[in-house]
Amino acid sequence: MMKALKTLTGAALALSIASGGAQAQQMLFWSTQARPVEETQKMRDEVLKGFDGPVDYQVAEDGPWLTRLQAELQAGSGTIGLLGGLHGDFSTVGANLVDLSAVDVGGVKVNEAYKKLGMLGTGEQKYMPWMQATYLMAANKQALQYLPAGTDLNTITYDQLIEWSKNIAEKTGSPKFGFPAGPKGLKHRFFEGFLYPSYTGSMVTKFRSAEAETAWNKFKELWQYTNPNSTNYAFMQEPLLSGEVWVAFDHVARLADAFNKKPDDFVAFPAPAGPAGRGFMPVVAGVAIPKTAPDMDKAKALVAYMLKPETQIATLKATNFFPVVDVKLPDDMPASVKAFGPAIATMTAAPDALPALLPMGLGDLGGKFNQVYTDSFERIVLGGEDVHGVLGEEAAALKAIIDQSKAPCWAPDKPSAGACPVD
Repeated sequence: MMKALKTLTGAALALSIASGGAQAQQMLFWSTQARPVEETQKMRDEVLKGFDGPVDYQVAEDGPWLTRLQAELQAGSGTIGLLGGLHGDFSTVGANLVDLSAVDVGGVKVNEAYKKLGMLGTGEQKYMPWMQATYLMAANKQALQYLPAGTDLNTITYDQLIEWSKNIAEKTGSPKFGFPAGPKGLKHRFFEGFLYPSYTGSMVTKFRSAEAETAWNKFKELWQYTNPNSTNYAFMQEPLLSGEVWVAFDHVARLADAFNKKPDDFVAFPAPAGPAGRGFMPVVAGVAIPKTAPDMDKAKALVAYMLKPETQIATLKATNFFPVVDVKLPDDMPASVKAFGPAIATMTAAPDALPALLPMGLGDLGGKFNQVYTDSFERIVLGGEDVHGVLGEEAAALKAIIDQSKAPCWAPDKPSAGACPVD
């Protein structure tokens, strides 16, 4: 009996070792993205199935994702072959990521603005962009007849948007620009990632600058021609569908329903440009290789695979995140995807493109950070308070938040050694 037990135990151990060996041959793709169960499964079954070799796609919340990575880095070896995450996920571990500059992507044209972000302020490609989401402009085609002479939607400016909105209001008898200024609208993202960068080239440092005052005064001009119901709007797709609004700004997910229900009625186009550039807020996810990856060649091959056009399309179908490479979308995509894809590509690849990243390093103070921009809007635009005075007071609140969190600057502000300054 004892001999049989020893034989069985030995067989089990051998099976365990064999199983561990097979498991070790898998590429562990450790990611903070595509966490919903359905998306995770689609990543495994549809996106990664074409790679030459087994890939174990595993997801985690930001904290556990970083904890495991740091443990492997501290140990000097590990099982993670490829990392997937947002720009902010990589910002604290950049020194421990492999330079991907020499990865052969087979002639695929990768978005240059996002590649630059992936360098994390160094001379090395610390991560390669993988997928993106963002905010866009949308218009009812009825509004196009009122465009100012010589205006191209793909290169529209804030001045042209104001003139266009004025034309529509005067010709139709009511203001038809729409803005998600309701309690659950994403208005703060517009000010942080679009208006401020376009006029100041900054989100934080130049918060109370003369350029910032110009930006708020321009938005006050636009507000004259904005549907007053905007203070109730959360999702702009609904007022677009009802016809209350003809021109609007919002996140792509909050515009999609209008395009899917009435695909022939609407056009999508890039956010406007200001004196400092075409500010826009991308949600950029990337892939990176930790220096402790067990198989560097296989990991680099997986980086290249994730950027193949067919993989990018499969990723879009699985996650609703858009490609970061030049790719022609197939005909079976939803109408919203067909409309948004070209607009996103045009905006992100524009010569004046100025990406403004989601706020980073703020911890549980992120809500208070957003509130500064919301409060400034409500005081200046809705309350009619003096721009200069409001920005002076709100800048003090912003500085207190940044100093408490010790958050260093993020794009479009220049990197800082300590807490991002508020000049």
